[in-house]
Amino acid sequence: MDRAGEASDAEVVAASLAEPRRFGELFDRHATVLHRYVVRRIGPADAGAIVGEVFRIAFEKRDRYDCNRESARPWLYGIATNLVAKHRRGEGRRLRAVARLAAARDDPRADIADAVTDRVDAARRWERVADAVTALPQPERDALVLHVWEGLAYDDIAVALDVPVGTVRSRLNRARTRLRELAADRGEEPHDNIHGRNSGRIES
Repeated sequence: MDRAGEASDAEVVAASLAEPRRFGELFDRHATVLHRYVVRRIGPADAGAIVGEVFRIAFEKRDRYDCNRESARPWLYGIATNLVAKHRRGEGRRLRAVARLAAARDDPRADIADAVTDRVDAARRWERVADAVTALPQPERDALVLHVWEGLAYDDIAVALDVPVGTVRSRLNRARTRLRELAADRGEEPHDNIHGRNSGRIES
């Protein structure tokens, strides 16, 4: 139990082996966050079904969960990431949609001509970022979005992707380098942050 008296995810998983209905507590805790993650990557159309599949797979594999890990969220992210990989084309469309939304944010300045010009420039910039992220090899893209969008630390990404921490660091560095090379080619400032609440968060 934690200090608030609530069972940890690990305790819930362990208890669910004898009481399967307890596993529903994990859904209550993590489904909303996972749904947001899937929507960000491939859009809303299939997100609900994928999240349902995440918890179905997790339930079936709960006897293999490492109960030394109190939080199940990295494990669930890993299952979701594997399912998202089957929707590569959908992810590209979603990233471009996010780019359009980023470029269309309200501009408070009064000069409409300048605002329109800047918005066009922003749209082009974000489209190039979306193209670059979409072009990343799947392992690098997975690590990047888990770190930047979802705010996962290196250790948690390693759990999610089932790779060593050093591999996570290498993938993120390669992804960041590719995006910075794109920015340099265009004579722009680096934009390796994608668009999300954890923009720009790359550990060193």
